Amino acid sequence: MTSDEQWLTRAVELAVTGVPSGQGPFGAVVVRDGQAVGEGTNRVTVDLDPSAHAEVVAIRAACQEVAAYWLPGAVLYSSCEPCPMCLATALWARVDRVVFAADRHDAAAAGFDDRMFHDVLAGRAPGPVPVERRSVDRALAPFEAWTAFDGKSPY
Repeated sequence: MTSDEQWLTRAVELAVTGVPSGQGPFGAVVVRDGQAVGEGTNRVTVDLDPSAHAEVVAIRAACQEVAAYWLPGAVLYSSCEPCPMCLATALWARVDRVVFAADRHDAAAAGFDDRMFHDVLAGRAPGPVPVERRSVDRALAPFEAWTAFDGKSPY
C-alpha cells in the first residue's frame, strides 16, 4: 500500500467512526513530513457550524499543531472530494497537494449534493443568495489601517 493509500484509508476510517455520533460521513487528515499533524471529521450538525467540514476541521487542527496559518509541505487527504469551501481553505493554507477517495457524485448519491456550489463558482449557474456591493464612507479604512500597521503578518 502506498503512503497516499494509507492516509486515505485513515481519512475514510475517521469518516466512518464519526457517523454513530451524528457527524457527517466525511474525514480528513493533514500530513506533513510523513506525520499526521491534523485530523478532522464533519462536525457541522454536532457543532451547529456550517463551516465545520472535515477538511476545515483538519486544517484548523494542523495549523494549531504547527503553530502557523500556512501548511507548506503538507498534504490534505480527504475521504471525499472537497467542496469549494474546503478546497478554498486548502488553498489559503497553502498545502502542497489535496488527495481524495470518493468524489462529489458519490457524495450526492448519499444525499450530500454540493453540485450547486460547484456550478455557482464555475459561473454555470446563478447563486441562490444575492451578493451585492454597497459603498459606504470609510469602506477602505480597514485596508488603510492594515497597510499602515508595522506589525502585520503577510498572507
